[in-house]
Amino acid sequence: MALIDINIELEQYNEFINLLYDAAGDATSESWSKPLTILQDIFHANYVTLILKVPEENDLGLMVAVGKNIEGGHSVQNLPYQYKLTPFTDQPLDTVFTVSDFMNEEEWKASSYRQHWCAVNDVYHVMSVDISTPDLGNFRFRVTREEAQGNFSDSDKTLCKFLIPHLRRSLSTFLQLHSSASLGSLYSRAIGRLSIATVTIDETGKVLDKNVFASHLLAAPDGLKITAGKLTAQHHSDNSELKRLIKTAFEHNNDVNAMPEAMSISRPSGEIALGVVIEVIPGLEWGEGKGQKRAVVYIRDAVGKSMTSIDISKKLFGLTPAETGLTLQLTNGLSLEEAAEVLNIRRNTARAHLRSIFSKTGVRRQTELVRLFLNSVAALGYDESPDTE
Repeated sequence: MALIDINIELEQYNEFINLLYDAAGDATSESWSKPLTILQDIFHANYVTLILKVPEENDLGLMVAVGKNIEGGHSVQNLPYQYKLTPFTDQPLDTVFTVSDFMNEEEWKASSYRQHWCAVNDVYHVMSVDISTPDLGNFRFRVTREEAQGNFSDSDKTLCKFLIPHLRRSLSTFLQLHSSASLGSLYSRAIGRLSIATVTIDETGKVLDKNVFASHLLAAPDGLKITAGKLTAQHHSDNSELKRLIKTAFEHNNDVNAMPEAMSISRPSGEIALGVVIEVIPGLEWGEGKGQKRAVVYIRDAVGKSMTSIDISKKLFGLTPAETGLTLQLTNGLSLEEAAEVLNIRRNTARAHLRSIFSKTGVRRQTELVRLFLNSVAALGYDESPDTE
């Protein structure tokens, strides 16, 4: 069979495949060094390199490289050379080739790439393939040997070709998962910028994750807290209702017409109650046991301060820094007099700013101005340290 003909042990192949798909599910590129190390042994190579990003003008690329002269045996590195200098570009995609397939030995020894890059790294024989992935770009895979080790054989090339589909599939999976995770992170940050606290829970109410606003809110605590790892309300009646809503949300998660569960949570401080919405995350009906399903608890603190970016607000409405600072204080619920005191300006100055703000935004009342800001995209320009200078 092919596994014997291409000189790879079944145990080696199994270990490589397991590590390869483990790397595909990992969020970091460092995990790719493990399956490459297996290939280094299989091909008796001094280096195995997977180029994840080719260099561009004023930008170094990114590669995962394993080899004997690399500190620690492997690393994720910036490429220190421009890819246009290599003779391996513009070769047919998904085709395994060696140097002898497109140039003779004299041309190879005389090439600038060989002299300035390969020679200093004890690289002489190169087996190469540019792996294509649908809609995700191409990746460059290189296996090298020293001159004394001998060139790659047809059997080596056959084995490399045999592994290409697995490399392609794992790279595609890695990029798709990374893209989904990045998109999810982007949405999560957008929710956070709107000053909405989010807590991810399982069916038992156990807290699995939370954003920074939720961390601050639960650390107070004032209405909600974490007890024995579970999300709980401080008042007994609220806590009973919260448990009921969590149970109901999970029971109705397969009902496409089901509305998210909602309630208000009273606060010992006497502040306005917290608004809570519970929505189950859609998922596959696979696996058994508790903890398989998850829900997001959205928490809105009506008295929380806006973290809107000063710079974004200026660009959206054409206001001066002083006018923007005043608007944000009004948006946080302060009166004009209170805002003037916070900003350390005179009331007449604040009134003058407000008249200018009305003129620039086209509104006539403070309530309209607050509504304009709250309904705009300004809040998506999160500012951790608002500056009203």
